[in-house]
Amino acid sequence: MADTDRKRAYLRLHLAAGVGAVTFRRLIEAFGDVERVFAAGPSQWRGVEGVGPKTAEAIAAVTDPQIDEELSEAEKRGAAMLCPDDPQYPASLKTIYDYPALLYVRGRLRPSDALAMGVVGSRHCTHYGLEQAERFGELLGRAGFTVVSGGARGIDTAGHRGALAAGGRTIAIMGCGLSGLYPPENTKFFEQIVADDRGAILSELPMRTAVLAGNFPTRNRIISGLSLGVLVVEAARRSGALITAKEAAEQGRQVFAVPGRIDSPLSHGTNELIRNGAILVQNLEDILEHLGEVGAKMAPQEDAPEQGISIAMNETEASLFALLKQGPLNLDELARRSGQDSGKVASAMTMLVIKGAVSQQPGNVFAIKTRRTTKGQTAN
Repeated sequence: MADTDRKRAYLRLHLAAGVGAVTFRRLIEAFGDVERVFAAGPSQWRGVEGVGPKTAEAIAAVTDPQIDEELSEAEKRGAAMLCPDDPQYPASLKTIYDYPALLYVRGRLRPSDALAMGVVGSRHCTHYGLEQAERFGELLGRAGFTVVSGGARGIDTAGHRGALAAGGRTIAIMGCGLSGLYPPENTKFFEQIVADDRGAILSELPMRTAVLAGNFPTRNRIISGLSLGVLVVEAARRSGALITAKEAAEQGRQVFAVPGRIDSPLSHGTNELIRNGAILVQNLEDILEHLGEVGAKMAPQEDAPEQGISIAMNETEASLFALLKQGPLNLDELARRSGQDSGKVASAMTMLVIKGAVSQQPGNVFAIKTRRTTKGQTAN
């Protein structure tokens, strides 16, 4: 199936009333791929769990003009559409059961965005909450993590801003279609993220989908699905951030929480998370130590001269590592000097960060990582 036909087939399913992420997955699993779904037809669709006569009729009723209109609106708004079998579709999202059938993306996703942390919390928050959200967004951004959140007022926005202040990247997940961003007062901020190539704005919803309360709980699974863990900064007992924490736990992600005042209703949800097993966080190290090997690789290194790091590298990684021996370089300069495609360079640099050979600094600058030393030891 040609790429255009494949995208249209995904859209035909995606635009059908009653076909959510779970029903989409069941149809694909039942027939093998999207092409075989449509080769099967309505009578066989009804044999799939959750697909009754109304849903089968809705799939069949999606017209070519509807698909054309959706494609046109996405192009007009500068939004790419990623199908689950596209190479650019985030691999981490495909590990969750109800992965999005289609992702609309404004901006650019990079391989390094696989190293992501969610930062979430209440829209109505205290000065303390805003301060801590921006602080942790900055700490995570400086360490090389992409900060993922929902773009909402309050904690979400502070987390995004902290990541950008550190020279890092951020991804905002919308609870509406990308034809109109929400909240409206953040539109200029979202547009700047895209214009400066500092991250992306994502949604799984058709382009013109309005802002509806029911969209936000379902989008929270995307925040956690993209992330290695989720940090809840400030949340009341009924905060939507707790839904994100629940999704994270069910997806096998780490759940972190910043403790708040015991007499503040806006911290009751966060403090209960800690009481129920979430990891109490006071600094970046509290997060890194619970992320296993990735956390160890991303930890700030003490200053000590690099002494012949011996790490297995492929040919591309080795050539880029050799360029860094002349001094720190950003991605564009690495691509120019190596003559390699920028996407290939970004992927190789992400692997070198994970392997511990290089560190990522603000502005997508990479440098050979110094060896960590402990008291009484020297680098070797």
